[in-house]
Amino acid sequence: MSKVAPELYYSKEDEWLRVEGDEAVIGISDYAQDSLSDIVFLELPAAGDTF
Repeated sequence: MSKVAPELYYSKEDEWLRVEGDEAVIGISDYAQDSLSDIVFLELPAAGDTF
């Protein structure tokens, strides 16, 4: 069973968000990591972009 960290906000689709000051870190749960295969595509904002 995966550990649920109280400092993380979870979505229904197994992503999580951790707030660090005025920034946020996004990841996927252990369950999603175990269930999915290799990451083949990732789209990131350009350096310096804010949203």
